[in-house]
Amino acid sequence: MEDRARRAPYGTWPSPITPADVVRSNVLVEWVGFLGADPCWTEVLPEDGGRNALMRRGPDGEAAQVLPPGWDVRSGVIEYGGRPWTALSDRAEDGLVFSHRGDQRVHRWSPGGDPVPLSPVAPPGVQLRYCDFAVRGGEIWCLRETVLDEAGTEVERHLVALPADGSAAADPAAVRELAASHHFLTGPRISPDGTRVCWLGWDHPNMPWDGTELMAAAIGPDGTPGKPVRLMGGDRESVVQADWAADGSGRLYAVGDPDGWWNVHEIAPDGTVRNLHPAEEEFGEALWRIGLRWCLPLRDGTLAAVHGTGRRRLGLLTPDGGLTDLDLPYTEWSSVATDGRRIAAVVAGPEHRRGVVLIDPADGSAEVVRAPRRAHEEFASRPAVRTFRGPDAAVHAYLHPPYHPEVTGPAGELPPYLVFVHGGPNSRSQPVRNQEISYFTSRGIGVVDVQYGGSSGFGRAYRERLRGRWGQVDVEDCATVVRALVAEGLADPARIAVRGASAGGWTAILSALAEPELYRAAGLYFPVLDPVVFRAGGTHDFEARYLDGLIGPWPQQRARYEERSPVHRADGLNVPVVLYQGELDTICPPAQADRLVDRLRRAGIPHTRLLFAGEGHGFRRRDTVVRCLEAELALYGQALGFEPA
Repeated sequence: MEDRARRAPYGTWPSPITPADVVRSNVLVEWVGFLGADPCWTEVLPEDGGRNALMRRGPDGEAAQVLPPGWDVRSGVIEYGGRPWTALSDRAEDGLVFSHRGDQRVHRWSPGGDPVPLSPVAPPGVQLRYCDFAVRGGEIWCLRETVLDEAGTEVERHLVALPADGSAAADPAAVRELAASHHFLTGPRISPDGTRVCWLGWDHPNMPWDGTELMAAAIGPDGTPGKPVRLMGGDRESVVQADWAADGSGRLYAVGDPDGWWNVHEIAPDGTVRNLHPAEEEFGEALWRIGLRWCLPLRDGTLAAVHGTGRRRLGLLTPDGGLTDLDLPYTEWSSVATDGRRIAAVVAGPEHRRGVVLIDPADGSAEVVRAPRRAHEEFASRPAVRTFRGPDAAVHAYLHPPYHPEVTGPAGELPPYLVFVHGGPNSRSQPVRNQEISYFTSRGIGVVDVQYGGSSGFGRAYRERLRGRWGQVDVEDCATVVRALVAEGLADPARIAVRGASAGGWTAILSALAEPELYRAAGLYFPVLDPVVFRAGGTHDFEARYLDGLIGPWPQQRARYEERSPVHRADGLNVPVVLYQGELDTICPPAQADRLVDRLRRAGIPHTRLLFAGEGHGFRRRDTVVRCLEAELALYGQALGFEPA
């Protein structure tokens, strides 16, 4: 290709990929389940204000909405949400229940009718949120979150039972409280015979990837759970999923990390725990949202299991520990669901955009039920999984070199690079076909997506490299990767920028402060900017004690919080910044961004700030994403010395 391609300066390549293409191709698809024989999923509609529609494949093969117009299938539990819907049975005509974003009430829907509420109206000044539903007889069991203040810092959580006949909609006393073992809870998992229930729980200051407990209780004849007992987990052991065997054997399967990796464990009826397939790879992920699953018991006694490190595979795990991977072209699997025999999931890979597939494990076949939106595939970025050697540990990253089918860079010129920093920080990104990354690489700008120490997906030891050192290890690892690319002759050392969202924005701005000769610009999406305010009540309940582990106990380590605060150090920046903030963000409230902008203004540091009405923590609307990408590209062109086409 290079001999035939015309040459043009990096960053100036003419690309047909527009910000609107990014919006259309990167639509969020998640929360897969079955309604009768049909896989269904939630899908964000950027053109409809970011509403979450429940979708399934229609008779014409196109995705169609299940519910009447206007319903928003999304739960606000722990702000990041939880599983917002479930079918009432394996018969489609029985319908489903779901949480509606507009009022956060639980509603029941049957085909041909309108949804009707099952949960009561919240009292004045209180929010009631629900997610992670299960059906037992004439009741819907689920997690209820009660938010007692506007800031979302005073919260109670219970497992509750809602009458399926809707009687609790007008009578709050009809709601039964079942359990409240911990401050944080997942929804209930009910055994196939209806006699036992289990759930996960944890307390501050732990996050669910630090330590959780798997609790179980017998269900009495009156439908009330007895005293719960702990089956697995602890303060330094994380269980992220539990599900009963579907074959009626009474076994319970739990994904936990007592050996340092999230492996699948069998818990026998007598309480004996056995690691089914010990391996230094992950069979689960960080539990950022309630109701996520990666290991699914099937009716034949096997389990469908997503596993891997940098990339993921779907395998069949037998009760004796045998694991056989299905021969499928996807390297990322999320929101996995089953009807007991078939498997449906959101999938992606280096050659595949995000879509929904239906798998028959009997023959390994895969049917696409929600095709990804394709646009300019010949310009797509192709990620390579890389590992770089840092001063004290390996650093994982996904490399996306500049690529255009018809253009290459001038001889002797090295490309500019963007360092992508994912949020979390104990999260990860995926080495898959991503139109947002292709937006840059097709213009001649390289992207390196760093999975810095603290990222999930590489075992507990890698996750815990960040404990007490957030703002240091992440910054150092990003610099390690950049310097390695420069040393390999892949990146122009004078044209590097860094960008990140949420916790990634924290790392991005601290990187610009710590490495003034390495980075020339910073793009910040709804970032964490002041850990002092964050820890002292400036964020929501779920992450209120997160920094105890990431920085140190409060207030004993207050000086450390102040020393690492980007707001406190902002006048030391020497690079231009673009900052994007959602007006409704309760996780990183706009007040933090206001303080940063004030410091930048007083210090005379070039900056652009865009505040978006109606947006929260994570942007969902078409116009918002378009404006952000346009402003970001303009910043990089100006700071890195090229004129975007």
